Amino acid sequence: MAADGRTSFGTSGRSAAVSDETAAEAEERRRDEEALAPDDTVDLGEVRREAGVDDVLDALDRELVGLAPVKDRLRELAALLVVDRVRERFGITADRPTLHMCFTGNPGTGKTTVAQRIGELLTGLGFLRRGHVVTATRDDLVGEYVGHTAPKTKEIVGKARGGVLFVDEAYYLHRPGNERDYGGEAIEILLQAMEDHRDDLVVVLAGYADRMATFFEANPGMQSRVAHHVDFPDFTADELVTIAEGMVADQGLRFSSEAYIALHEYLERRREQPWFAGARSVRNALDRARMRQARRLGEGGDTEVGLADLTTLEAPDLRASRVFAGGHRAD
Repeated sequence: MAADGRTSFGTSGRSAAVSDETAAEAEERRRDEEALAPDDTVDLGEVRREAGVDDVLDALDRELVGLAPVKDRLRELAALLVVDRVRERFGITADRPTLHMCFTGNPGTGKTTVAQRIGELLTGLGFLRRGHVVTATRDDLVGEYVGHTAPKTKEIVGKARGGVLFVDEAYYLHRPGNERDYGGEAIEILLQAMEDHRDDLVVVLAGYADRMATFFEANPGMQSRVAHHVDFPDFTADELVTIAEGMVADQGLRFSSEAYIALHEYLERRREQPWFAGARSVRNALDRARMRQARRLGEGGDTEVGLADLTTLEAPDLRASRVFAGGHRAD
C-alpha cells in the first residue's frame, strides 16, 4: 500500500504496447480507428472498457480513501475524453483539450498517486503514448549558475515526454527580487514545453493552495496554460483510521479493540497539530507503534510470545506517543 493509504497497481498493458511510439504515431493510431458513418451507434461503455478507463477509476474507488471531489473530477475528465475520442471517429474534429493541471492541498493527500493514475488513464485513451510520471522539484529544474538551468530543465522535460511531469511545490520556482535566482528561466522553459509539446506531455503543478495562487498571480502565462484545478481535501479522522487499518493489514497486523480506540483518539489530536502530513504522518506513527510493540514484547516480564502477540498492536503501543501529552512532532 502506498504511503497515502492506497495500494499501487502497475501500468496497463496498453501503456507498455505503445511505449516506443512517437507522439505523432500515437496520435495517428488514435485518429485511424475505424471511421463511423453518421447513422452508426457506439457503446460508450465498451469504449471505456477497452481503453481501461473503468479499471483505473474503479481501482481509485476501491483503494483511494475519501477524496470524493477528486474522484468526481477524474470521472468528468474521463467522460469528456471518451466522448471526444468517439466524436473523432464520426469525423468531428476539434482541438486537443488542454490537459495540464494544478493539484492543491496539504502533504499526504494523494496528489502524486493521482498523477500516476491520470497517466494511465490518458495512455489508455490514446492521449499519451507512455503514461509514466516524472516527479521534479526546484532542485531538479533550477541551476546554480548562468547556463545551468536550461539544460537541467530541458533534460527533465525530455524524460517526461510521452507522460506526466509532476512539479511538486512549484511555487519555489518563483523567487522575486533575487537577481541571482534562475527559477524564472526554468518557468519560461516549462511554459514553452507546455505549449510546444501539449500533444505529448501533461504538466501537473502541485502545492499548497494559497502559495499556488500567488505563483499564478506572478506567472499569468502559466495560469492560462493550466485547464484543470483540483483541490485535495484533508482526510477526516475516520478516513485516517481506515488508512491506518489498511497499512497494518498489509503488514499482517491488527489493532486490538483498545488499540483501535487509542488510534482514533490519537488521530483526532494529531491532525489538529502542526506539521501533520496526512497519510504520511499516519505511516510514521504506525512505524513508531510497531517499535514500541517490539520493545514491549522483548523486554517485558514474560518474553514468550505467540502469533497473536506478534501480530496485535495494543493500546499502550499508541498511547505512549507524546501526542497524548501535548507533544507535536515526535509522535
